[in-house]
Amino acid sequence: MEVRINIPEEIHPRDLFGLDEERLYRIRNYFPQLHINLRGSTLHLTGTAKDVKDCEEKFNLVFYHYDRFNHLSDKDVEAIFGDSNGAVKIDESVLENEQTILVGVNGKVIKSRTENQNKLVIESKRNDMIFAIGPAGSGKTYTAVALAVRALKEKEVKRIILTRPAVEAGENLGFLPGDMKEKLDPYMQPLYDALRDMIPYQKLIKYLEESTIEIAPLAFMRGRTLDNAYVILDEAQNATQSQMKMFLTRMGKNAKFIITGDITQIDLPRNQTSGLLHACEILKNIKDISFIYLTVEDVVRHKLVGKIIEAYSV
Repeated sequence: MEVRINIPEEIHPRDLFGLDEERLYRIRNYFPQLHINLRGSTLHLTGTAKDVKDCEEKFNLVFYHYDRFNHLSDKDVEAIFGDSNGAVKIDESVLENEQTILVGVNGKVIKSRTENQNKLVIESKRNDMIFAIGPAGSGKTYTAVALAVRALKEKEVKRIILTRPAVEAGENLGFLPGDMKEKLDPYMQPLYDALRDMIPYQKLIKYLEESTIEIAPLAFMRGRTLDNAYVILDEAQNATQSQMKMFLTRMGKNAKFIITGDITQIDLPRNQTSGLLHACEILKNIKDISFIYLTVEDVVRHKLVGKIIEAYSV
């Protein structure tokens, strides 16, 4: 009997079996009577019906494990293929920790690391619109992106939209080389960096190509209705009042909005009021909107960052 198993296209075979397929050699030892060959992204299993069926079930567990944890180790292979009774020996206890948001690339556990970050996670379950306001390094954007990725992974939404107002922090985008996308991509880099921590490269590329994940400047949101989406407005302190109103009214059915910003780093011209400040004032009494205020105590970068923020606050 011969069966072909297609490896999911968002998973590179190298990530499962190693550079020289050393992990595949280890797997073959568990099925000595079975011929297991990898050709491109397809596994060919040849042997008795029982061996082929058993091995196919194990590989399905491998794919499930990788989708869940974005990582496969020799220990994981031993747990899956070394179990003769067919029971699933995948340890998901890490996901049951209330502070864990998801498991990122190479098994990195993404979790809330401070009390206020945890409040953001909790409020995301209660309300569909959240304002997360705090200084640089307090984890507001990173936590928000993690929540969005988890929602996509759990099929709670169909897409993620990440946006920022294209306001230069003392620089002029017009003088940068390239077309509009090439000019804006460096400005959106922090969002790409967060996604690369949480989604394997091949899958991330696929999501971006299919617009399952969209990263765009705030001006591109005008006229749209954002349904079935997890939407994050980052650097919201640099949105004008009209831009903020435009963005907030894009909210469609089954949508989650998180607005993040640092009110101490406003780059708008002096004659313009920050849309974030204005929104916090006029929306503060609306029951179904949460406001989370992070502080220097939530800074999770180098210990000097908190001290620098305090020094500039004097």
